[in-house]
Amino acid sequence: MSYALITGASKGIGKAIAWELAAKGHNLLLVSRSEGLLKEVADAIRKKHSVLVDYFPVDLSESDSALKIKNWCLNKNYSVSVLVNNAGYALWGNFEKLKLEDQTNMMTLNMQAVVNLSYEMLPILRKEKQAYILNVSSTTAYQAIPTLSIYAATKVFVLLFSRGLRQELIDTNVSVSCLSPGTTKSEFMDRAGMEALKPMAEKFEMSAEAVAKIAIKGMFAKKAEIIPGATNYIVAKLTSLVPKA
Repeated sequence: MSYALITGASKGIGKAIAWELAAKGHNLLLVSRSEGLLKEVADAIRKKHSVLVDYFPVDLSESDSALKIKNWCLNKNYSVSVLVNNAGYALWGNFEKLKLEDQTNMMTLNMQAVVNLSYEMLPILRKEKQAYILNVSSTTAYQAIPTLSIYAATKVFVLLFSRGLRQELIDTNVSVSCLSPGTTKSEFMDRAGMEALKPMAEKFEMSAEAVAKIAIKGMFAKKAEIIPGATNYIVAKLTSLVPKA
């Protein structure tokens, strides 16, 4: 009996992915910093779907968080066939005006946590007949964005790491996909401090549920890169044709 492990599962796209996987009959391991929110999500999913759900509250920006998650899985004898590296956030503003400590923490969560958890969980994933890793990047990975300079750079890292890891594992039982959503209706913009941009963003945003459906379908189809929404796909692809400036 295997599980899908999802980080950042207490809200937004991570929460929607958890619901989507549960609807398809997958048992869940939910990871996030907020124990209260994780419990709410776990209880709600158990009531709606006939799946097993457990959760593990941990701050993924801590250096030993991935090891803690792996040991939790091993101690509980949880087999894991799906790993969704979703946890992450943005900070909006000019690089020199944002606190360096806050930007460094964002880099740790958006990049290092993805690497660490992938590394620690791969031996567990390799035990399955078929396993999947879904790393969540962003359409910002396809171009530099002033006032989101560091965030966009972290998502480039996730995209390129996913491409490389996919090729390393291409002849194994582990399929690696990268999800690059555009503006999504969630708490993301509020945490990033982007309230002023919300009226414009709302014209193009997708629901987290719609993104999750496309993401999970693409992951199980073993797609390398998944860009939900026609507009997002076109914009991401066009960036390679226009001047970098």
